[in-house]
Amino acid sequence: MIYQDALNGGIGLVQQRPYCVTNFQDLISTPFQGEMNALCWARELKGDFTEIIAKIDVHENMIQLDRAELLDLKLSEQGQLAREVLLNDLRLLETHGASPTLNLIQYYERDDAYPFFPTDVYSFHVDRSPIPTDTFLCTYAGAPSEIIPNAQATQKIEIPEIREELKKIYQGPEEGFDLFLKENFFDLHYQTKPVASPFSLGIGHLWKLAIDHPESQVLPCLHRAPEENGQVRLLLIC
Repeated sequence: MIYQDALNGGIGLVQQRPYCVTNFQDLISTPFQGEMNALCWARELKGDFTEIIAKIDVHENMIQLDRAELLDLKLSEQGQLAREVLLNDLRLLETHGASPTLNLIQYYERDDAYPFFPTDVYSFHVDRSPIPTDTFLCTYAGAPSEIIPNAQATQKIEIPEIREELKKIYQGPEEGFDLFLKENFFDLHYQTKPVASPFSLGIGHLWKLAIDHPESQVLPCLHRAPEENGQVRLLLIC
């Protein structure tokens, strides 16, 4: 994420202002650098994406919409426009070498194994990969994801009281504690500071987010899934 120069109320943090491009080629070719770890292809999409959702029986908390099922839908003119947008976005990302999926989401599974430390996607977290890559996502309908500047959150495992609770769970030799945190994904999650100001990714915009990988030159982008509030969300992600 890139920031404005003006200080936010004199508290030492700066207002967030994501950097945007106007086409897919710039989205994939513009490198992350400095404090910029989120990049947006800002768009105003045509079509009725809610019609596509209405045509699908979302009988589970989340289902994947495949291309054949999408093509088989009988849609109005506005629904057809929305379908073409989805198919085009899939083609663009696949040509880039990514493996995008279209998901219809009623809700994600909650993690309640450790009430003091949920590790589900509703928590601000970063993505990790053993190879250089980025996360791409777009919400076409429903509630969009949120991001925050890295300076506005603290890695949860560095918060003393949380770290002590995790050590009680671990109960092993000190030299294995960090590996335990990584294997259980505790190190990926962050707690917002009182000054935090989450930024909505909006509807229809295609985003590229930096993730944690061995060759990354920037901090990974902190993001979280939204509360669906009874709405089915249509999301492309890879």
